[in-house]
Amino acid sequence: MRQPLIFAMRYRIRAKTGALAWVLLIKLQNLCRNRAKIALKMSLENDCPFRTVYNLYMDDSKRLKAGVIMNIIMVIFTVIGTFLMFTRTPEGGSLNASGIENFKFYTVLSNVFCGLVSLIYLLIVLFKKDPDKIRGLKLAALVGVMITFAVVAFMFGPLYGFLRFYKGGNLFFHLLLPLAALFEFILYKWDWMPFRYAVFATIPTVLYGIGYTLNILKNGVGGPWPDSNDFYSFLSWGWKGGIIIFAAIVFLAFIIALVFRGINNKRARLKA
Repeated sequence: MRQPLIFAMRYRIRAKTGALAWVLLIKLQNLCRNRAKIALKMSLENDCPFRTVYNLYMDDSKRLKAGVIMNIIMVIFTVIGTFLMFTRTPEGGSLNASGIENFKFYTVLSNVFCGLVSLIYLLIVLFKKDPDKIRGLKLAALVGVMITFAVVAFMFGPLYGFLRFYKGGNLFFHLLLPLAALFEFILYKWDWMPFRYAVFATIPTVLYGIGYTLNILKNGVGGPWPDSNDFYSFLSWGWKGGIIIFAAIVFLAFIIALVFRGINNKRARLKA
C-alpha cells in the first residue's frame, strides 16, 4: 500500500509542478509581449529601427486609405491623358501622333498599363482581398513609367525642350502619372518582394522591344518621320546599334526594379 501511495504523491507533485510551469510560461510570454509594445512605443521618440516596425504594424488602416486615394488619382490621370491623346492633335500639345496611333509608343503603353494596374488594385480593395498579391504588377508598372519619366526628363527634354513634352496629354503621361506612381509605391509599404519580382518587372519592356522589332522586320523601316516604323530611331546606328540600345533599356529596367525592390524590402511589412 505504501508504494502506490508514494507513486501517487509523486504524480501529484509533478502535475502541480507542470501546471505551475505552464502558468509561469504564459505570464512570461505576456510580460515579454507587453515589454515589446512599450519598447516600440518609446522608440517612436527616437531615431530607432523599432519605429519603422511599429508603424508597419499599427498603420494598416491609414496605409490602405492612402493606397486607395493614390490609385484613384492614378486612374484619373490615365483617363485624362488618354482622353487628351484621342481628342487633340500633336500640334495642340498632346502626344506625338493622332488617336489610336499613340498606342505604338512605349511611353503611352507604360502609363496605360500603370493605370490598369491601379484599377485592379481598387477592385481588389473593393472585394476586400489582399492588395499585396499584386505587388509584382505594381513593381512592373512603376518600372515602365520610371523609364518614361527618365528618358523624357534626362534625354528628350534637354535635347528638344521640356515644354514640348509636358503639354496636354504629355503632362500626365510624362510627368504627373510617373510621379504619382513613384509616390504611391514608396508610401504604401508593400510586403517583402523576392528577387524574381525584379526579373518579372522587365517583361513588359522585353515584350515591347520584341513587338517593335517584329514590326520593322515585317513592314520595313518605312519613310522619314512620322511615317517611320523605327519611330524611336534605334536603327540609326544599324541593327547592331539597335540591339545594343534595346539591351541597355532592358538592363536599365532591371536596375530600376532592383533599386525599388531594395527600397521596399528595407521597410517591408512583416507578415504575421
